[in-house]
Amino acid sequence: MNDSPGWASPGSAPSDGQETGIPRPSRPVDGNGPAGQKPPAQPSPGQWSAPSTPGSGPGAPPPAPGWGGRPPGSAWGGPPAAAKPGVIPLRPLSVGEILDGAMATMRAHWRTVLGISLAVSVVTQTAVILIQRYLLPEPPSVDPNATGAEAIRQATESAQATLTASGPATLITMIATLFITSVLTVVISRSVLGRPVTLSDAWSEARPQILRLLGLTLLLALMSAAIMAVGILPGILLGSGAGAALSLLGFAAACAVVLWLMVRFTLAAPALMLERQSIPTALRRSAKLVRGAWWRTFGILALTYLIVLMLALVISIPFGVVALSADGNGLDELLNADSAGFGWPFLIVTGIGEVIVSTLTYPFTAGVMALLYVDQRIRREALDLDLARAAGVPGYTTDSPRS
Repeated sequence: MNDSPGWASPGSAPSDGQETGIPRPSRPVDGNGPAGQKPPAQPSPGQWSAPSTPGSGPGAPPPAPGWGGRPPGSAWGGPPAAAKPGVIPLRPLSVGEILDGAMATMRAHWRTVLGISLAVSVVTQTAVILIQRYLLPEPPSVDPNATGAEAIRQATESAQATLTASGPATLITMIATLFITSVLTVVISRSVLGRPVTLSDAWSEARPQILRLLGLTLLLALMSAAIMAVGILPGILLGSGAGAALSLLGFAAACAVVLWLMVRFTLAAPALMLERQSIPTALRRSAKLVRGAWWRTFGILALTYLIVLMLALVISIPFGVVALSADGNGLDELLNADSAGFGWPFLIVTGIGEVIVSTLTYPFTAGVMALLYVDQRIRREALDLDLARAAGVPGYTTDSPRS
């Protein structure tokens, strides 16, 4: 059995949107000779008789389940079912199979997946709570009756305070997401092959790529920030009402460009981890794999984040209600958006809710990203053949023809 699934080799089939002609396993020969041998000449019409199968005729036993001896569930004359050594069938995947494959990975490797996700979520949320309680400054007061220049000044200070308060939490969350994504991508690559994996194995494979993954994430973040700045700054520099309208239009245009780029580069992280590519090469690989499938990729990502949002709301809302009751400050503090005014009970209870949400959603989103990458390589580069050989599926040999 070949242990290399071929992640690092792009495959022999073209990847520039040419999905036709991808080599697949040859159909079984009908028993008249080896593949490529011409069938025997047909008898003349006068000698022709109805075809029969071996063992047919009077007194013959009934055929095996699946008429004509065919396996149950396979269509007559259709292709054989795709091999499924792990959490997904080795063929182009539907949206449901990608989402189900992410969930199946969590079930099959729950100790490794939930263990690493829970540990990182606890550390992350503890750090966020301590920062919120001890390091963040008091938010500036806002006078609701202020008008003119004073109202603009207070709004600007409030926005700056909000960005300052969210910065450390965002940075910590980004680092946690990087760590979990790197390890879980390796776990999912093993689960596709149906192989067991331990946390130490996954970490040993993911560790050499951590710094590159961090660089990729920072590059994408800086790219998004630069695009947003280009869209908003001209209006801010212009000032007045026309400047505000220009800033609004620039913000909308910048959001569209950032969304297009983020979907285009969404497979860069799996490519970097599994193919062990450099950052520029991973970006090019993602753009190449997403080309011609942008809307499909966007739809799957949108559905994934919608599921994550719904799950977060279902878990967070009850914890938020309990936290407000336990803290004793009531709803006024929440409406004032003064998180520094909340006590330890509120921060701890909401922190527990965030840990549960993160523990469940981190593996799910990482699984969808990795399986999207696998699906696109199957569609464009016949990666299913390499995976089947690596998994030891019968009928797939290392010397099977690929064209």
